[in-house]
Amino acid sequence: MNNLFSRRKGLAIKTIVAIGIGAALVVAIYQVSIPVGFIPNTRLQFNAAIIAIISAIFGPVAGLFTGLISHTLGDAIFYGGVWWSWVIADAVYGFLVGLTFKKLKISEGGFASKQALIFNINQFLANAAAWIFVAPILDILIYAEPSDKVFAQGVTAFAVNGAVTLIVGTILAFAYSKIRTGNSSLEKEA
Repeated sequence: MNNLFSRRKGLAIKTIVAIGIGAALVVAIYQVSIPVGFIPNTRLQFNAAIIAIISAIFGPVAGLFTGLISHTLGDAIFYGGVWWSWVIADAVYGFLVGLTFKKLKISEGGFASKQALIFNINQFLANAAAWIFVAPILDILIYAEPSDKVFAQGVTAFAVNGAVTLIVGTILAFAYSKIRTGNSSLEKEA
């Protein structure tokens, strides 16, 4: 029982550290973006790839809180206000991407073609749920935004986030898996 508790405690510490690192990385690159000119307030950003890789390595709780914290801080720091519908969508995205983290074997160094396929199917489904459904519906309910505008933004965010995560997220997953040695740098030293 004591061993189980210790292991659980170590996992929680790693998850908390991963959330902090992930959120810091996302906030650091928050302004690195390319405006999607034909849809207002929608940009190509690398945030989704960072949230996805944290989720894929550390699981759904890490993904949820990385998305929630990073988007909240990024909006508050760079835009002066928080757009809660998109914050919640990023949290949902992070959570959903993290659901398959055990199958991906990134931490074990076993991320290969099959795992890349699982990762990308899951991230596209998570992007669809977050940006085609959650964000637009919450935009309408919270901010009374016009439905045609928010669904156009949502579909665009789905497409650009999916493409960025397909390329950048997959490269990061392969790279992390290759350098993974089996001992975590987040382990407590004896």
